[in-house]
Amino acid sequence: MRPRSGRTSRGQGESAGEARDTGGKPGPGHLAPAPDSALPATTGWLLRGKDGRLTAYAATGDRVLRWTETRPGGPDWAGPEPLAARGLLPYLSVARSAEGFVHLLGVRKRPRADGPDDTDLVHAVQFQTGRPIRDWQSLGNPHGKDRERGQDIGLPSAVLDSTGSVHLFLRNANGGLSAKNQSPAGRWGPWGGADAEGTLLTGETAAAVTGQGAIDILAPAGDTVVRWRREKPDAGLERAGDEPSATVSPGTVTAALTGGGRLTFYWRDATDSTVRAWRPGTAPVPLGGPGTGPLALLRTPVDGHDCTILAQRGADGRPAIAAYPTEDEAAGLHWTPTGEPCAGAPALALDGQGRVVLAAVGPDGSLRVARQKAEPGLALEAWRRI
Repeated sequence: MRPRSGRTSRGQGESAGEARDTGGKPGPGHLAPAPDSALPATTGWLLRGKDGRLTAYAATGDRVLRWTETRPGGPDWAGPEPLAARGLLPYLSVARSAEGFVHLLGVRKRPRADGPDDTDLVHAVQFQTGRPIRDWQSLGNPHGKDRERGQDIGLPSAVLDSTGSVHLFLRNANGGLSAKNQSPAGRWGPWGGADAEGTLLTGETAAAVTGQGAIDILAPAGDTVVRWRREKPDAGLERAGDEPSATVSPGTVTAALTGGGRLTFYWRDATDSTVRAWRPGTAPVPLGGPGTGPLALLRTPVDGHDCTILAQRGADGRPAIAAYPTEDEAAGLHWTPTGEPCAGAPALALDGQGRVVLAAVGPDGSLRVARQKAEPGLALEAWRRI
């Protein structure tokens, strides 16, 4: 399947006859620079709420920006609205519960005059689309009061279990896995985790929930991908089947539920920056598409066929999109570049009308959105700069 893309970019509220190329220049609503390219990019930042409206989140500078559709399916948006988060690194892990609660997790650094920064994990919740978020809550650091080691922790990956409780995972300064999770009542437990049994984690963790409710955690360790599993919300972490022949570019692992309770993991190969797809028990499959950062993933029917849609920041800096029959990597796919250069990683979601939406943040910090056309196949309308 070969996606098709609209070629022009237009600002919010412009008609097709007024379409124009913004050239990546700042415009109205510009509040902050794009995400810091020195940190791994993150995806999964475009979410649909219980009322059908989409919300986009971007961590820029020391704050989070939020854009919210004014009605399901758009095309108009409100924002960008700054969500105060002083000292937050420009990286954000976002997870949504079945009730529509959105959990935001990040890393905060606060300078100290007497040595290393104070580094802690922080968490905030948005209970309804467009409503204020609850205050950021410190979750501490897996290394406690050891500020020197604490500043070397990785970046969090967060998922929600069947009870709606948050589970977060990250690489610690010792090269092992640290974990922390909520109780069903919302209280956070102590730090725990697991070591990598003779290997050292070298990249960021990625967590995903299987169809049976178990949590899989993946992390690169040199030329191996290490995997743990938590079978139930209150269970410990157990070492699962690793992939011993994979060189993973740090910060590029993502996963999608692809059928029968199975997860398919995607990452970027460290040797040539192309995409790999992997299901435990099989060999990684090359999917081409050299680029940077993690893959945005969306499983949805296209022309009545169960498909997995992928989006990435391509080698030329522009978003690129591809699709193929779910779990049929042998069918091949074609990467289609679209729009203008972006910062960080793009995101995918279905809007309130069931259309595929591809979103990206421009180098000027603006939100850009392209929606699926009402025609066969996977064709995108012209990009709209919000």
